[in-house]
Amino acid sequence: MAEPVAVVAVCGHEAAYGRALEGVVDAGVGIVPSGRELFRSIAANGRRGAETVVVPMTLGRDPELVADAARTLRAVPARERGTAVLAEPFGTAQHLVAWLRAAAGRAPASSALLVTAPSGDPFEDAELYRIAALVRRYGRHGLVEVAFTGGDPDPAEGIRRCLLLGAERVTLLPAAFALPDVPGTDTVPAEVAGPLIPASALRRVLGERVADALRRRREHGDDGVASGLTAADNHGHSHTHPAGEGHDHGHSHTHPNGEGHDHGHGHAQPHAPGEEHDHGHGHHHDPGHRHEHGPGPLHTDHHPSAPGADRVIGSIA
Repeated sequence: MAEPVAVVAVCGHEAAYGRALEGVVDAGVGIVPSGRELFRSIAANGRRGAETVVVPMTLGRDPELVADAARTLRAVPARERGTAVLAEPFGTAQHLVAWLRAAAGRAPASSALLVTAPSGDPFEDAELYRIAALVRRYGRHGLVEVAFTGGDPDPAEGIRRCLLLGAERVTLLPAAFALPDVPGTDTVPAEVAGPLIPASALRRVLGERVADALRRRREHGDDGVASGLTAADNHGHSHTHPAGEGHDHGHSHTHPNGEGHDHGHGHAQPHAPGEEHDHGHGHHHDPGHRHEHGPGPLHTDHHPSAPGADRVIGSIA
């Protein structure tokens, strides 16, 4: 008899700490916020002999959720952790661009787009501006703005900016699992093109992340923790220094004396659903070289500091 499998969806602000997934995921999937509740869930499943798969429910803007889940899983005592495994995150920034482009395709071409998500840290919020720029570049809408629930600008201010820029209609694109509230306005029609991912597609993608994690552990003995711990390595203050300014990094790998270190530029490459590839590479470009891709074929690049980073995440819808 096969041992039972317990699926735990660990959530941050993109999923309203779990509230956005209630009634959406399959019955039996545990929905918990990161931290203490995740620890208790893993330990409880381990004590009853269940094989646990933890799936970080980020759409790509919250790498710290992945790293924190890895730290939590590592902190659970081995006798209680059992065969728990950390899955790849639900989505990446590349996936989010593709999902938003698909949502934008359902909006009238004459409408302005307001990409809306819960506010995170400054780097997560800056990432949403980059993602919105890619949605505009590879889409048909001339006006694409950004707003943050609980942040600045908020959706009401975002709609006002669209109006000042000449919009006669605004479509809110949710870059999160939860739908944003549409602020009341008498000056311009506003509506939500959501949810970003239909419930059936969300359940399918979640199932694929679980299946991939189980296969990785059974075939390679990889519990996903090592790669999860590096998920936020390129996120935050340590990578925001002016050019030429010396600084130290807390990487988990070392370099021979005198060996240079090139960091990946972390650009998102938008693809329609089904066309995907992973990045995380550290190749070097000459100064001034612009590195952009439109929709293209699948490929993978490697980064020596992220074990398993070359594994391509499967379906996005």
